[in-house]
Amino acid sequence: MGLFNKKSTQAGRLDMEKLPRHVAVIMDGNGRWAKKRGLPRTAGHAAGAEVFRRIATYCSKLGIEYLTVYAFSTENWKRPSDEVEAIMALFEKYLHEAIEKMEKENVRLRVLGDTSRLSPEIRALIEETAAKNDRITGMQANICINYGGRSEILRAAKAAAADAIRSGLELDCEMLEKHLYTSGIPDPDLIIRPSGEKRLSNFLLWQSAYSELYFTDALWPDFTERELDRAIIDYQSRSRRYGGIQKP
Repeated sequence: MGLFNKKSTQAGRLDMEKLPRHVAVIMDGNGRWAKKRGLPRTAGHAAGAEVFRRIATYCSKLGIEYLTVYAFSTENWKRPSDEVEAIMALFEKYLHEAIEKMEKENVRLRVLGDTSRLSPEIRALIEETAAKNDRITGMQANICINYGGRSEILRAAKAAAADAIRSGLELDCEMLEKHLYTSGIPDPDLIIRPSGEKRLSNFLLWQSAYSELYFTDALWPDFTERELDRAIIDYQSRSRRYGGIQKP
């Protein structure tokens, strides 16, 4: 498990006063994890779903305010139908569990992405979880489903342009951001990608302009609380200047 109150870890010290407010994760490597074990890819996704539950619980205990995970991209529909069906079944199962537990665990849940392609059953569950959020004050978990950064920006730009025409105001970044899926959510401070790949893969393209990136070779089903500690400790060692210069 990770360690609190600035206790030592193998990678250094976790400074509880300098935690990232928003952590985002590209949950990558499920298929490769399964293949290495001679298992079907669906087994990797099931293992990855359990890791998400564990990491979300840990983030909540740490005091991180927002956790956003990339669960299914707009491009993932190209995968074999049985794999897509298994992912959607896992998502539906998770939503049922969330409805039962989110108030007790004090964790809000928000789904980001184009939900129009999801089944009516899943869309109804998403609405049910959203209705509970106003009564919850704890960490917010955001799950990106049928999400693509480019399509999100295009969608938001069209809506913002229409607003600008109606209002007669000049289109600006603030106007566009109101139409992003992440409206009202701070940009991620730290984006983590396991599995050894070093790219964003169309994830939070607008929001990641000044995010710190952390890559690890661990496959997502092998990602642990200690791995998250290491990522946060690395984040805490960096100087975030947002285009300015480092103060002496």
